[in-house]
Amino acid sequence: MENQQKQNWFEKAKPFAAVVLIQFGYAVMDVISKDALNKGMSNYVFVVYRHAVAFLVMAPLAWFFEKKARQKMTLSIFIKILVLSLIEPVIDQNLYFLGMKYTTATFAVTMTNMLPAITFIFAWILRLEQVNIRSIRSQAKVAGTVATVSGAMIMTLIKGPLLFGTHGGNDQTQNNGTSTQRTIMGFIMITIGCFCWASFMILQAITLKTYPAALSLSAWICLMGTIEGAAVALFMERGHPSVWSIKFDIRLLCAVYSGIICSGVSYYLQGVVMKSRGPVFVTAFSPLCMVIVAIMSYFILAEQVFLGRMSGAIVICLGLYFVVWGKSKDYGPEDPNTQEPIVEMDNTRKENLTCCTHGVTTATNLGNGNTTPSEEQV
Repeated sequence: MENQQKQNWFEKAKPFAAVVLIQFGYAVMDVISKDALNKGMSNYVFVVYRHAVAFLVMAPLAWFFEKKARQKMTLSIFIKILVLSLIEPVIDQNLYFLGMKYTTATFAVTMTNMLPAITFIFAWILRLEQVNIRSIRSQAKVAGTVATVSGAMIMTLIKGPLLFGTHGGNDQTQNNGTSTQRTIMGFIMITIGCFCWASFMILQAITLKTYPAALSLSAWICLMGTIEGAAVALFMERGHPSVWSIKFDIRLLCAVYSGIICSGVSYYLQGVVMKSRGPVFVTAFSPLCMVIVAIMSYFILAEQVFLGRMSGAIVICLGLYFVVWGKSKDYGPEDPNTQEPIVEMDNTRKENLTCCTHGVTTATNLGNGNTTPSEEQV
């Protein structure tokens, strides 16, 4: 019995451990990629190298471990892979890193906290998410979604006084972080990227139902993302062949680390977790990444922390807490002794509904030949 309880606890803890690992990986990537971009690395070239590395790592693993699990490739699945590799590896990541250039690493990663809210809305529309508006937990999901978006707007429009960091700072941080116009541009780019990322999560969850080989799907996405990203980079960086050169410095480290951890491993882990927990669960842990990036950026990149943006981040965290709490009963077998709270109707509506139900039941019994109400009706 004790061993079984430990095993059950381990099975329940695995999805949480996986998403926490993903967020740690993203946090390190945000800091080192900001440093690489500050030193002149092209975001378009970075995206290509990142997914090329991811494919070289994931393809052998997929070939070895999923020989029997792979489904036959069909035209429908291949089209989904093409769309997946376009909306996240190409569009989302390029917009995200461009937005980071205009702002700071902390601002960029905090803005991605809108992702759970956007994913929740998409999943609700596509009926991948359970919503009962009379349920307190469903109301918490909706309220948390609204709070998350509101917090993102506060972060963008209200800077406030300086909390941490020197007023002088470094020149790069000042140029990237203090202009309102640049902040709004970064906000627009990152927000569009979040919509692409949420769409990627939803489509990946749908694709895994017909193509359940998560490693192979990750490898395919990285391969097609490399090809599509290379086409975009060649167009955007035409006339600048020097941007493709890479040396043994932070730029090489950024491409290798991001490719292995944040594309290959993350695509695979989030696909595995989505099979049992859904896309909203995977995106609900974004605030952890924000906290890690804020701490690392303050010490490593000397980024400044302002009151308005900190307030917006707190609102986002509170909103996401409500979303996670609302989803806590969505998984696993339900306990028959536990009933989810339901918002009570007022007495007048309840009496009217009871009378109507009693009248219909009585009429039905009389129509069937019953001359007296049953005990349950009384």
